[in-house]
Amino acid sequence: MLVARELTKTFPSGGQPLTVLNEVSFNIAPRSFVAVLGPSGSGKTTLLALLAGLDTPTRGTVTLDGADLGSLSEDERARLRGEKVGFVFQSFQLIPTLTALENVRVPLELRGVPDAIMRAQALLARVGLGDRTHHYPAQLSGGEQQRVALARAFVNAPKVLFADEPTGNLDQATGGRIIDLIEELNRESGTTVILVTHDEALASRATRILRLADGALVQDTGRAA
Repeated sequence: MLVARELTKTFPSGGQPLTVLNEVSFNIAPRSFVAVLGPSGSGKTTLLALLAGLDTPTRGTVTLDGADLGSLSEDERARLRGEKVGFVFQSFQLIPTLTALENVRVPLELRGVPDAIMRAQALLARVGLGDRTHHYPAQLSGGEQQRVALARAFVNAPKVLFADEPTGNLDQATGGRIIDLIEELNRESGTTVILVTHDEALASRATRILRLADGALVQDTGRAA
């Protein structure tokens, strides 16, 4: 599903290049649940941005579901993300002026899906928010907002879900329930999950852990497919 080859990313810093990711390579099989683990500054978020085609590497390649991201234009990468990728972030990133149902409907309506309301309602019910569809984000708890974000991420049936510190703004119990949901959706829908975290306990929920330190891949607990 994902192939990274010698991914390197450098930024200018005081006239001297700063390497934040250095020749990282791995394969991720379809239906996997993979955690990218490392402390702040280890290159986790940079790696996620490269894997999702939100940024381009200084060197190296990313292949997502058979597509070489480096060979695509920015518009083509955006189209690929819209069709095959879901995102969940620490900050939820819901649209505050839209209800839970409307937030989940947005990706479907952008694609012109005719049964957007029914699909959005079904996913909100799936994450336990069937009775909160007409509530605005400000009327929902942090855990409920993250469940709305999860429903929105899965509504297009993505092949890959990128979750960047999805429990960072939640208490331990609520965060645990969010990871339970991600595991269930991974298992039931077959979506490949890439979870970025600095939390060892959270990473242990994944079936494979890629550990980063100082921009390098220093440990891989799983076996590349």
